[in-house]
Amino acid sequence: MKQRSIIRALVVLCLVAAMATGAALASEHPLLDEARQEGKAIFYANITGVDAIMEAFEAEYGVVAEYTRISTAVYIPTVQTEFQAGRLAADVLQGPLPVLQILKDAGILEAYVSPVSENYPEWSKDPDGVIQQFGIETVALIYNKELVDPADVPTSYKDLADPKWRDRIVMPDPITHATTITWLVGLKDHVFETEAEWMDFLRGLAANRPMFVASFGPTPGPIETGEKHIGISMPKYIVTRAPAPLDWAKLDGEPLMGSARGIALAKGAQRPNAAKLFVDYWLSEASATLLATDVGETVLYEGIYPPIEGIAEPELIALRELSDDEIQEWSEVFQTIF
Repeated sequence: MKQRSIIRALVVLCLVAAMATGAALASEHPLLDEARQEGKAIFYANITGVDAIMEAFEAEYGVVAEYTRISTAVYIPTVQTEFQAGRLAADVLQGPLPVLQILKDAGILEAYVSPVSENYPEWSKDPDGVIQQFGIETVALIYNKELVDPADVPTSYKDLADPKWRDRIVMPDPITHATTITWLVGLKDHVFETEAEWMDFLRGLAANRPMFVASFGPTPGPIETGEKHIGISMPKYIVTRAPAPLDWAKLDGEPLMGSARGIALAKGAQRPNAAKLFVDYWLSEASATLLATDVGETVLYEGIYPPIEGIAEPELIALRELSDDEIQEWSEVFQTIF
């Protein structure tokens, strides 16, 4: 906790310094006057722990950011229902890339290319200028560093099939959790040389009788308590659950993979200037730093990483999102294995 407090204090000092020199910059933002007249931007998102960003935005510009969290399971129907009824409250929408893609295809998003997007990789930019990817929800092997001997820490994803991990693993349910299904298929595409080798790994993993939970959210709990020693989880929990004894397995030459997150304007936003101002701030260095430092997010802003040892070293891969039919097909395959 002490280390995290020091890191956060340094970030705050940096932000204060930036604001000292940035007050003039804020006043120069071409949308600021109109945004202040609109008064606020309403933000729908499925991300958590972003209160500091909302507060920093208001402090910087004098415009309120109202944050409503909507779970991924009901995100699309909620937004679609509001939009079709002509009462979509949100000005800005953030969520997993496939969710935003569905909303884009439904005509619910509006094009806006933020000038701040120049700090993001080209592959993260929508060719239609609608969705800007800003981060990846990376998945990793997270373990209890007080219970796992350093010599036993995996050096490859393949090590989870080792019988020494029997009854010691926790992971989201590979039959019902779409993101886990996508990640397991990502191992086939990016880690294993052949599908046969991948299938052998899956059978070995299943033979180790992992505990299944509904999503990634519950995975760190059993690892913290020692009920399980290792899990298919997310490195951000090392930050958000500090000082829990969590660490991540740094694998030899294997990538970090996960699902991309994006942000976009709502079509016909009631407060378009405040919305664009908010998107610009969300993509800024200050916001990306808070996302990385406070939330443990893997952001795509160049040169910014969570305060996790070694996290900047592996190749980072945004996984191809599977179609509903593919998710169903692989779920049925995994039922025969797990």
